[in-house]
Amino acid sequence: MKRILSAAIVASAAIGAHAQTSTTSPAKKELVQKLIQLQQPDIEGVARGLVERPAGQMMQEVSMVLQRQIPAEKREAVGKTVETEIRKFVDETVPLVRERAMKLAPSTIGAVYEEKFTEDELKQLIAWVSSPLNKKYVQLAPEIRNGFVQKLVAESQPAVEPKVVALDARIRTALGLPPPAAQGASGPRPAAPAPTAAPAASRPKGR
Repeated sequence: MKRILSAAIVASAAIGAHAQTSTTSPAKKELVQKLIQLQQPDIEGVARGLVERPAGQMMQEVSMVLQRQIPAEKREAVGKTVETEIRKFVDETVPLVRERAMKLAPSTIGAVYEEKFTEDELKQLIAWVSSPLNKKYVQLAPEIRNGFVQKLVAESQPAVEPKVVALDARIRTALGLPPPAAQGASGPRPAAPAPTAAPAASRPKGR
C-alpha cells in the first residue's frame, strides 16, 4: 500500500495541473474517500517524515560538531540544549504538516485514485487495507526492518568506518583544515541509523 500511496502522490502533481474532464460517480467518490480514510496513518507518516528527516540530519551534524569543536566538559549540556530545541521544533511542526497533508489528500491522492482505478479495483484495495493480514504485516514491519538495519550496520561498519575516516581526512586537506583532535584510533564513526517509521503494506497480490 505504501507503493500505491507514493505513486499517487507523484501522479497527483500532474493531475493537479489539468482539471478533470470526466465525471466521477458518487459511488466511486465514496470509495475514494473511504480509501483515503484507511490510509490516514500512512499519509500522516509521510507528513511526519518530512519534518523528522531534516531534524534527524541536523542532530547528526550537531553530534559531529560537539565531538570536534565543543570542549568535553560542555558537550553534555550543549547537546541536551540542542536536542530540546530540535524536539520542540518537531513537536510543533509535525501537527501543522500533518493537518495540511490530510486537507490536501482528497484533491491530490484522491484525484489519482479516481482517474487510475476502477470502482472494482478500489473495492479490492479497500478490502486489502482492511484485511487482518495487512494489519499483521503493518504491526510486524518495524520489527523486521529494524532488525535488518541493525544487522546491516554491524556487518558493514568494519568496512565503512575506515573509508569515513579517510574521506574526512581528504576533505580536511582540501579545505586546508588541521587534523581533528585525537579521538583514539577509531576516529569518527558513522552515525547510527534513525528509527524508521512503520512501512505500510505493499499492494495486494494480483495487482
